[in-house]
Amino acid sequence: MVPRMSLLPLDPDELLSTTRAVRKRLDFDRPVPDDLVRECVSIAMQSPSGSNNPSMQFVVVRDAAKKAAVGQIYRECFEMYKTWDGVYIGSIDKGSADANEQQARSASSADYLGERMGEAPALIIACNAGARADKMPAVMSANMFGNILPAMWSFMLAARARGLGTAWTTLHLFREQEVADILGIPFDTVQQACLSPLAFTKGTDFKPAARPTADTIIHWDQW
Repeated sequence: MVPRMSLLPLDPDELLSTTRAVRKRLDFDRPVPDDLVRECVSIAMQSPSGSNNPSMQFVVVRDAAKKAAVGQIYRECFEMYKTWDGVYIGSIDKGSADANEQQARSASSADYLGERMGEAPALIIACNAGARADKMPAVMSANMFGNILPAMWSFMLAARARGLGTAWTTLHLFREQEVADILGIPFDTVQQACLSPLAFTKGTDFKPAARPTADTIIHWDQW
């Protein structure tokens, strides 16, 4: 059995509040060992699963040509996304100079990943197998996504604890069929949920993001 990589000294609250979308601080030149990916997937498999029927699957893309092909699709989808005023991160007014400055940094970071997604040491595509949730009633689709979404977040937390960076993205789903064809994913029975780069980070000193206070989003007893 391969020894587990040492973990960063983060308590649970620090881990949960500093697992950021990492883009400009991804180290594209340092390989990620397969055993480290396996560790993260093993942790992810302990996440909740709808109906206690785990259907989550992870496609790990390491082949340079396939990464480049997926990265090109992501780049083109990102360029389309940038034209959506009020949706694209760089077009959203946050209401104050400080908040808009932070938003501009986030947009610059997203632009950077849009150009370089295919250069990451690995790409992780989180999938749900068995049927396509987009052809089901909401209660069933929610049950199915209740498998892969918690699992992918657990994967990201496990990655952060091991000095790896991730970034949850979904824009490639505009062209999900093409990505499925590149990677041999059976489109009719396996639905992709998100795409993330995976790389060691340049430094590990990530901080909590600016977020609303709890009382601004809690509705006690009624909306």
